[in-house]
Amino acid sequence: MKGLILFFLLIAPLLLMPQASRAQIQIGIQGGLSVPDLSGGNNEISQGYTSRLAPNFGITAEFGITNAFSIEPQVNFDGQGGQRNAMQPVTDLPPELPALPNGSYYYANFNNMSILNYIEIPILAKYTFRLGGFGLDVNTGPYVGFLLNATEKTSGTSQIYLDRNGTTPLAMPNGNGGYTPVPAQSFDASTDVTSSIEKVNFGIAGGVGIILPVSSRSSLSLDLRGLYGLTNVQKYSQDGTSHTGNLIVSLGYSYQLIGI
Repeated sequence: MKGLILFFLLIAPLLLMPQASRAQIQIGIQGGLSVPDLSGGNNEISQGYTSRLAPNFGITAEFGITNAFSIEPQVNFDGQGGQRNAMQPVTDLPPELPALPNGSYYYANFNNMSILNYIEIPILAKYTFRLGGFGLDVNTGPYVGFLLNATEKTSGTSQIYLDRNGTTPLAMPNGNGGYTPVPAQSFDASTDVTSSIEKVNFGIAGGVGIILPVSSRSSLSLDLRGLYGLTNVQKYSQDGTSHTGNLIVSLGYSYQLIGI
């Protein structure tokens, strides 16, 4: 809701322009696929993530400054995050296991998906080249993202190990003077981690697009865009210092406001 309100605050003054100027305004919708990843990380619990798939969709408004140059604010739902499906630190220990010193971890082989959902508002500067009946545009600009929710989904079953290589299973005294390996544990869980993630994320975006006119007032577009977050995702330093980033492929439809 915050993102939508800000979007309309941005475009409201421009919608009050004279009718002749409003012929330069286009509104539209777009949606597609996001391939996000979490990069960086300065400790074991924040490193080793790879890309996942997520949705991206939203509304756009484009304000022509010249025949080639325009400003395009957007409000988008954007799925960010990443996944790590391998031997990794166990951060949520079963209560019966002995605690380790700070900075030390048990390890297990399970699947871990970090799902971060944002409302993102990019403000893009856009330059369009006309190529016959088509258009080719390049765009870049800053964005601000507002966190909606953050979830860590884990799955799989694994023994718990004392080392990342999985060579030393965790064992407990068996009462007969020996040790018995701890049975394999289930890691099937969905944990809300919203409170440990920064609520606002600033970043930069840039991409290219192809524009196909449908009529004198409407057009279709195919866009390829990359985003990189400049804000550390984690709120607490012990959780690491990761950054969001994603590649988006989207299809859009826009309509030129003439004679309203």
